[in-house]
Amino acid sequence: MTGETERREAAEHLALTLVGAGMQRMGARALAAFLFAEKDTLTAGDLADELGVSAGSVSGAVKMVAQMGLIERIHVAGSRREHFRMRANAWTTLYSRQHSVVDDVLRAVEKGVDAVGPGRAHDRLEYMRDFYTFLLNEAPMLVERFERQRRGGPRS
Repeated sequence: MTGETERREAAEHLALTLVGAGMQRMGARALAAFLFAEKDTLTAGDLADELGVSAGSVSGAVKMVAQMGLIERIHVAGSRREHFRMRANAWTTLYSRQHSVVDDVLRAVEKGVDAVGPGRAHDRLEYMRDFYTFLLNEAPMLVERFERQRRGGPRS
């Protein structure tokens, strides 16, 4: 069995890797805490204890990770605190149109395409829109293939 020190070091290493990939530090640390947690749910207080920070400092991080579609708020009977858990299909949700961030970005890019006339800016914005629209349209088929593979079915 892996010790607590190794678990915490692995979680912090993952968080630092996510920061290196562009994620905000507290959001990355909160996500790592959820991934490495043995509990089904975590509260802001749980996260604060795990990360060694104040409960107030984790609220923005929780909001960001929730907006990404990776965690969700749930009701826990008998508790007055807000509880959060990893979504069952967190990673497939992230790469689908099921979260508002991607839709918001695409709407903003579309507005940009409409706002500029022919030229380099239009070409760049149109390319971005078309690329992400294509990926998001392909994502459901990729997710289905992934889920079939996870269930032990054919990979094609």
